[in-house]
Order: sequence, then structure tokens, then C-alpha cells
Amino acid sequence: MFTVKIHLIVGIGDVILLVFYTESDCWQFRLITAGGSVFGERRLYFTPEAAEKAGREWIYQGY
Repeated sequence: MFTVKIHLIVGIGDVILLVFYTESDCWQFRLITAGGSVFGERRLYFTPEAAEKAGREWIYQGY
């Protein structure tokens, strides 16, 4: 069974930032655009705060 824990869903401008945890991949983030595109990378973060910070940096840099 694959378990995902969602820590944060927040709208920033026209993008949704999703921070989540999986047992196999630790904390990660994804950006979801208004058009439905999903951006992110398979980089692992050890805290939800670190994943959120990286996601916000992606948004502010124009992902």
C-alpha cells in the first residue's frame, strides 16, 4: 500500500503549491498551474518546511 501525507496546499498567484510526504521519498513539493501542468523535481527534503521553502523559491523564480 502506498501512503501519502499531504502537509500543505496553498495558492500563490496562479499556482498551487503542494507539499507532501511518502514513505519511500520523504518530503517533496509540486507546483500545479491553473492550466493543470505539474512541475517539481524528485529531490528529497527531510522536513516539510524545507520542501515548502524550495517550492516557494521555484515560484518566485518563475518555475
